[in-house]
Amino acid sequence: MSNLTQMRDGYFKAVLFDLDGTLVDTAPDMVAVLHTMQAAYGVEPVGYEQGRSQVSNGAIGLLSLGFPEHEFSFGDDMHMEYLDRYAEALCEGSTVFAGLDSLLDRLDEAGCPWGVVTNKPERLTNPLLEALGLAERSACTVSGDSLPVRKPDPGPLLLACDMAGVDAYRSIYVGDAARDIEAGLRAGTATIAAGYGYIADDDDPREWGADIIVRDTDELAQIILKGVNLGTR
Repeated sequence: MSNLTQMRDGYFKAVLFDLDGTLVDTAPDMVAVLHTMQAAYGVEPVGYEQGRSQVSNGAIGLLSLGFPEHEFSFGDDMHMEYLDRYAEALCEGSTVFAGLDSLLDRLDEAGCPWGVVTNKPERLTNPLLEALGLAERSACTVSGDSLPVRKPDPGPLLLACDMAGVDAYRSIYVGDAARDIEAGLRAGTATIAAGYGYIADDDDPREWGADIIVRDTDELAQIILKGVNLGTR
């Protein structure tokens, strides 16, 4: 039986979300930090929509866009400067994507575990979830440095499923990047590509191999509720 058929039949027992661009709209804060750094270094700011499309690629993706003449690596001076600046402005404009707050309420009411699997560092992930009132509700939160490996490695998803007490093949993973879908496929979860997320113009979700691509959060909520046998109301 295919994951698509199982999604319609209420087969799944848990839902896992990528964070940036899937569950939470963090672009307002992450792009603002990039703009602040560009101003500090005397560089013309990139357009907001340009910056938004790179948020799923994290600080390195944003810095590479904002300072194209530089080569960046994890832990270098500008990368750490970005993270330090962002840590001071984690949740000034970030919000749960419209409609997903109601979806999480439905999952909580039904006792259906949900969680977060992100490449964002723990020192940023946990305070952000706390600020949004989601930290204690999440059955499992796995960050980019929770393990020695990160997505697209399946390890973080397998750890999240273990924490939630649900087999990977009974879980749904939602993400807005190719690495998310690859991680889900390798872990054995059903996969949903969030077409409303932070997707660059030269990237095509149809090429990622996801079981389903959704256009917006309303469609995502309907599919997930059917997938975990909660239907709609």
